[in-house]
Amino acid sequence: MSVAEPRRIVLFRHAKADWPQVTDHERPLAERGRKDAAVAGRRLTDTGIPFDLALCSTAVRTRETWKLAVQEFPQRPKTVYEERIYDASPGELIALLNETPDDVHNLVLIGHNPGVQGLADVLSGQADGDAGERMHRRGFPAAAFAVISFDGSWKSLEPGAATLLDYWTPSE
Repeated sequence: MSVAEPRRIVLFRHAKADWPQVTDHERPLAERGRKDAAVAGRRLTDTGIPFDLALCSTAVRTRETWKLAVQEFPQRPKTVYEERIYDASPGELIALLNETPDDVHNLVLIGHNPGVQGLADVLSGQADGDAGERMHRRGFPAAAFAVISFDGSWKSLEPGAATLLDYWTPSE
């Protein structure tokens, strides 16, 4: 693949979590979260994006979200559970994405707010249609995702370098 071909990143926030007496990192999904994760997986499949790689936070709720969503995929991408996604800032997430090998064309990152929403805002220098307006109006609720495209190598990914192609929430 040429680095001139557009790359796609899907920024996927974990589904609705429960609040039992455990540390934040160990919080599981709530019943609604389990349902929304599967719906989000079907919607991600509908995008037609063939994911090469999934980067998933090590938190219980993100791992559960990904496990339920990926069951809807025709083919499971390689999945890497990455501690650095948990509680990461947009800048830290960009640094992580900059480490992606150039043979990866399409990537899904399963993470947390405010980092995921902040990253979508920071990367998106422009937006197709009403995707940007919808994302700013609705925020980035549990199980939402944004599809972002950029040109060049992963090392060249920086603020404003991408286009927001699509945005989805479970309430759509």
